[in-house]
Amino acid sequence: GAPNRGMGWYHAVQMLEGRCPSASLDYIIEPWFLGPGAEGPGGPEFNAWAAEVARSSGTAFGTALSDLPAPAQPRVALISGRTADNPKLLTECIEAGCKCIYLEKPGAPTVTELQGMKDEAEAAGIEVLMGYNKNVCKYVRNTREFAQTVEGSHVTFVSNNAYENTPESLGECFERNAEGMLKNMAIHELALLVSFYDVTVENIESVTADREFSSMQTLPGPSGKDFTDFDRIKFTIVTKTGKVVSVAADRCGGTDSYATVTDAAGEEAFRYYMPDEEDKKSVEELQAKYPTAMPYFFTQDPDYVTVKERVSKHTVTGEEAEGVATIGVAVETLRVAEYLTPTLMEQLS
Repeated sequence: GAPNRGMGWYHAVQMLEGRCPSASLDYIIEPWFLGPGAEGPGGPEFNAWAAEVARSSGTAFGTALSDLPAPAQPRVALISGRTADNPKLLTECIEAGCKCIYLEKPGAPTVTELQGMKDEAEAAGIEVLMGYNKNVCKYVRNTREFAQTVEGSHVTFVSNNAYENTPESLGECFERNAEGMLKNMAIHELALLVSFYDVTVENIESVTADREFSSMQTLPGPSGKDFTDFDRIKFTIVTKTGKVVSVAADRCGGTDSYATVTDAAGEEAFRYYMPDEEDKKSVEELQAKYPTAMPYFFTQDPDYVTVKERVSKHTVTGEEAEGVATIGVAVETLRVAEYLTPTLMEQLS
């Protein structure tokens, strides 16, 4: 990924800084910026960064997983690229001798493809764990624990990005994340619903969009092609087993995510932010260190580290990767996203 923009780049930065003690970053495979994209946008910056990393850390760079030597110790692959490329990359990671694969959300463009990846990995005896970092977030844990103390409580998870509220900025966002908001930005919240609130396609009794909050637009991307997506969405799910939970997501809402708990009368009883006051100092330090990087890297920084470290330690020692979502959870999460998207679009049209 491009320096200061790609999630793969930030994963690499965290590992190069030694923040995941159970792993070493031995190889970075980047076929685009080390190949056809070397002279295009982001290419020169990536190559300059790669040269410095190779010199200072000894990490090797390449363009193909097939070029890797056989692993001398348990090998984890972290796949953080274009979602559409993931099925092919997973096959190549299995062939490259990986014991475990850390797959960034949502895993694949469609349920069918992700289910195929799950089946392929299971047949090869390879474990696939997911980069759903909000599953291990402090604000999620604290919110769930507080909600258990409030009779008739209702939890709402709120996710914000800091895109400019302009057709140009949102059009670029819609095209780059063409799988759509619910398969991209809000997929973390859907994973929370699947993991902790019994939400499956079969168990959804009803879903209701908040029409006052929500907004759907059709905008041209940089290519000139039109893309239709939510720039804001809020909805409430009621399950057949009696659970009720809400999600709100806003592409232009800022940098903070948070969750609220309301009581039986609808009064807000609790709100917890990510980052909280304790983490804001770290965010400020990271912003000063990487001033042009995507702001959401910093608010979720400790959770990215937590997931990578738990996956790495699990691969080496067998210790449970507590809270880390499996590819099975990811399949159901994507099923829910594919069910909700047309349902909510119809309600807003």
